[in-house]
Amino acid sequence: MNEKIKFEKSSGNVFRDLDLPDAEELFVKATLGFEVFQIIEEQKLTQTEAADILGVKQPEISRLKNGNFNHYSVARLMTFLNRLNRDIEIRIIPSKDRQGQQRVVAV
Repeated sequence: MNEKIKFEKSSGNVFRDLDLPDAEELFVKATLGFEVFQIIEEQKLTQTEAADILGVKQPEISRLKNGNFNHYSVARLMTFLNRLNRDIEIRIIPSKDRQGQQRVVAV
């Protein structure tokens, strides 16, 4: 069984690879939302505790934990991160490509 497996190298953005509209924004939302989820998990917050900190109702935390980040704007997700004691920096740099990209780098 020496069948060759065909594969395609990822661009690093699964939404772009799937040719979805607004792929860059979807990727940023997913990255920020995942970071919010990770912090909630790391701090071992209950959904009620997390909701109080973020200023939302508990079902919103359940939505975040289920990966439904598209219900939130990038600004709202950044506000959640601020409320979880995280600073956010935005850098604008020249692009190596013809078209710029949006990235989120969590440290």
